[in-house]
Amino acid sequence: MTPVADGLPMPQRLWAVVTLFVGIGISVLEGSMVNVALPDIALSLNTSAAAAVWVVNGFGLTVAVTLLPFAAMAERVGFKRVFRIGLTLFVLGAIASALAPNLELLLFSRVIHGLGASAIMCLFGGLLRHIYPMRLLSRGIALNAVVVSVASVIGPTVASLILTVADWRWMFVSMVPLAFVAFFTMRALPEVARVERRFDYSAAVLSAIAIGFFIVGLDYLATYPLVAAVSIAISVFMAIGLVRRSLQQTAPLVPVDLLRIDAIRAALAASVSAFGAQMAAFVSLPFYFLLTLERDALEVGILMAAWPLGATMMAPIAGRLADRYPVAVLCAVGAGAMLSGSLWIVLLGSDPNDVWLFAAMVLGGVGFGFFQTPNNRALLGSAPRERASAVGGLQAVTRVIGQTAGAALVAMAFTLGDSNELSNAINGLIVSVVLAAIALAINVRRQWRSMHGADRDKARPS
Repeated sequence: MTPVADGLPMPQRLWAVVTLFVGIGISVLEGSMVNVALPDIALSLNTSAAAAVWVVNGFGLTVAVTLLPFAAMAERVGFKRVFRIGLTLFVLGAIASALAPNLELLLFSRVIHGLGASAIMCLFGGLLRHIYPMRLLSRGIALNAVVVSVASVIGPTVASLILTVADWRWMFVSMVPLAFVAFFTMRALPEVARVERRFDYSAAVLSAIAIGFFIVGLDYLATYPLVAAVSIAISVFMAIGLVRRSLQQTAPLVPVDLLRIDAIRAALAASVSAFGAQMAAFVSLPFYFLLTLERDALEVGILMAAWPLGATMMAPIAGRLADRYPVAVLCAVGAGAMLSGSLWIVLLGSDPNDVWLFAAMVLGGVGFGFFQTPNNRALLGSAPRERASAVGGLQAVTRVIGQTAGAALVAMAFTLGDSNELSNAINGLIVSVVLAAIALAINVRRQWRSMHGADRDKARPS
């Protein structure tokens, strides 16, 4: 099969989409399910809750530090091969996690699990760029956003259902049948021209250290500020060396060459802010609903589901609009809606009606869905086709960093606040408002530059 010129023909495109969405589904579900089982895992393995949290943290940290190396590997050895490696590691990690007799082996298994998820996740952007013709790229991105939103919503529910009828170990193997579906359909994935360059192992190690220490530093910012400062300093030192090394290379592992494109810089900056705003809201709102408003678990679940529901409804609409209207305008509207949703909850006070809470949550989700599709289209469409894997890896790393930063800033707001639960929750929501305002400002500036001919968010021909 020869490399595709502009997307795949039907029905190959359909089967490639099935493969991609199964990969997205199992990766997102795996990330959203395990939190629910942590108390059961701690009890079963006779360990502390703090130690059990590393079942989640180990997985997430592994994904974060290996996204860019796997994306660079995909450029060199092929998307299909990396996808197959990722699925294999994902299945092995899932089975090993289910069979782990103690916490140490469970954490090791979760690292294997995370390596598999990372190898799959780093390909999403690149595969979308090669599966869909340019005229349908926005729709593909929108469908991707819908799958992510739905998987995020149903993950905790699916985990709860499994835990009501079976041991927590079954939660890990529940994804294995879906992974085997992807094994059978992955032959439809596009053949992508490879980059004939040596894999830079030194850059891979430097990037892993830089990203890993940065995330650890953000996580410890509120509780261990000295450790956080040292971790972030190490990260910055490694990042400077990595950038200097990368500037001397063509198609480097860390694609700093792509940051010369204005549209990509703006899209990445806006993405960090938007994902940070969403995560800040998601971390703050459970405390607000449970402790301040004293809603029961079912009510909290319904209210929390409103945000991804709004994103799911809006993503397909935003996909169609992204082909007709300026990206910066659509992203600014989306960021403004996110800001308004969080601010609305802040202004509702300490005794709000659940109908207004639900409406505010839907508005925040609508804003995120309205923002995400056009922004991702600008990001993926502005890179040369042969660098689709690299920009896809950047997209994934940006999401992780934004989410980590949002959670860390909320933790700092909680730590610096007083003991009043309402005050702390409101402080966390204000963090969400500020980050959404930054995303809005970035897109206002992007549109201003576009109107003055300094920046274009239209896709570059490839």
